[in-house]
Amino acid sequence: MPDSNRPDIAVVGAGIIGVASALQLARQGLRVVVIDPQEPGMGASYGNAGHLATEQVFPIADASILKRLPAMLLDPMGPLRLDWKYLPRALPWFVRLLLNLRPASYRRTVAGIRALNEGSLGAWQRVLGSIGRPQLLREDGSLLVYERADSRAALDAVQVRMQQQNVPVAYWSGDAIREAAPPLSEGIQGGLFFPATGHFLDPYQVVCELVSAAKAEGVQFLKQRVMDGRVHADGVSLVCDQGSFAARQVLIACGAHSAKLTAALTGKHVPLDTERGYHLMLPHEHQRLPFAVTSLERKFIMTPMAGGLRLAGTVEFAGLERPANLQRAWQLHRLSQGLFRDDLNTRDATPWMGFRPSLPDSLPIIDRVCDGKVLLAFGHQHLGLTQAAVTAEMIGQLASTAPTFSGLPALAPYQLDRF
Repeated sequence: MPDSNRPDIAVVGAGIIGVASALQLARQGLRVVVIDPQEPGMGASYGNAGHLATEQVFPIADASILKRLPAMLLDPMGPLRLDWKYLPRALPWFVRLLLNLRPASYRRTVAGIRALNEGSLGAWQRVLGSIGRPQLLREDGSLLVYERADSRAALDAVQVRMQQQNVPVAYWSGDAIREAAPPLSEGIQGGLFFPATGHFLDPYQVVCELVSAAKAEGVQFLKQRVMDGRVHADGVSLVCDQGSFAARQVLIACGAHSAKLTAALTGKHVPLDTERGYHLMLPHEHQRLPFAVTSLERKFIMTPMAGGLRLAGTVEFAGLERPANLQRAWQLHRLSQGLFRDDLNTRDATPWMGFRPSLPDSLPIIDRVCDGKVLLAFGHQHLGLTQAAVTAEMIGQLASTAPTFSGLPALAPYQLDRF
């Protein structure tokens, strides 16, 4: 490719983080190409829970995971599932996860997640406002409910931990909850309301709107699979399934599929695994909830969307190759029974599974390496949608010749060299 026609940056990955970053980079005057084997937004970005989860500032697991390991291996429908056939491959990742639960490491993780989350709402307001689509985000809070009297102590502990991290939170009685959401059952004792959260009416539409805005800024989208790559003195070359491609820089933002290309370009093998997440979409449930509701005991979330009610949650560790166990998606409907005065309507319901990229310290990699030729933005676990817009702003600074990071999280917790 003639040097004058080379893009300034090739973004590998057309999920919410890759697309938001491409738009940010194009607005900074860079020539941008996005490469992905799927249409934009058809990976994890398509089926996430849609919750702007700024309150979720703690790692994906705690020390109690050791006690739960037998159940994880034996219960195929449990909220946290480890496929026993995948155990040998997952074990090193779990060991690193446990090591990161040591007090100093745990505090660093919480600080790193909190810094990104605190910048997330403002970043989303800026980007959605800039494309004229602020209505795609409903900033009306979210609720964590409990049903059993013996769960009150656990809920109180959550409230204390949240307050210690300066997360806005308030206790609501059962009556207050039913006043706000009348269809919820009398069995709900109370809950915690998080006012500084919200939900997206259609996560896939958010990606599509960002794609349209990016194309208007000159971003090109190529439907190809990147197989390999090399860093050279004058840029980066990528080997795709339809030929070779060259750019001055590359951004790796292909979620759970990022490890191989990162190793090829940087020589660094990152401990990236995937939390397989499931959802069940109920298209005939539009009036049940005013905001996202999570169950403390049942460990799943229900989010009202333009297309109905989305039930989402559960974590499954089974790698990228094993087929989806869609019974886990249908299990979400069984979990919903008893939370409402009347059972949810499952007519025309659709199940789904996607890969959430997770690193053992629950922090993403956001960095600039190889003399600035390689940018990295992946590993956001179940907070990819929440942190996409602020990550895009950070990537914009990393691609800048004079980065300032004014008003953005410091880069140190997310750098590649921590591994």
